[in-house]
Amino acid sequence: MDFQNRAGGKTGTGGVASWSETNRDRRERLRQLALDTIDLNKDPYFMRNHLGSYECKLCLTLHTNEGSYLAHTQGKKHQANLARRAAKDAKDAPTQPAPEKPRVNIKKFVKIGRPGYQVTKQMDPDSKQHSLLFQVDYPEIGDGVQPRHRFMSAYEQHIEPPDKTWQYLLFAAEPYETISFKVPSREIDK
Repeated sequence: MDFQNRAGGKTGTGGVASWSETNRDRRERLRQLALDTIDLNKDPYFMRNHLGSYECKLCLTLHTNEGSYLAHTQGKKHQANLARRAAKDAKDAPTQPAPEKPRVNIKKFVKIGRPGYQVTKQMDPDSKQHSLLFQVDYPEIGDGVQPRHRFMSAYEQHIEPPDKTWQYLLFAAEPYETISFKVPSREIDK
């Protein structure tokens, strides 16, 4: 047979793919791309039945493979049913005003400055464990006010650039300013 004069053909290439073969190859590539990008486990309308085929619970259609289902989800029927379902849900949803958030009254008080403090480094001679002792002096603290403390990560504060090797220990009590100490970011025994 003479392959030399066949249109688009060269010897040893196997000839030009027909339109149906090209179309089938294109659909297979698109199906593979869709399977890689779309997670069918999260699709609420995708269901595998007892026969091994796939169903669209929204449109009540049967599909032989996942590619067929994915092609269906991009089609006109499925998109129209999605729009119809969204319109029905919007109509059925009661249009209630958003519940009001409870208002928290912010305490306003004049801050009288920073409290006095003393930091002492300690080490337990038996276990060789290091510790820091923070002594914060609040002489004019309000009646019934309990001083508070908390640890803050370096990513929560906005004063310095975040550095994961440090954390901050904050102390607060009215009417004093909140003070913080920069401590190494290690496991802490409270």
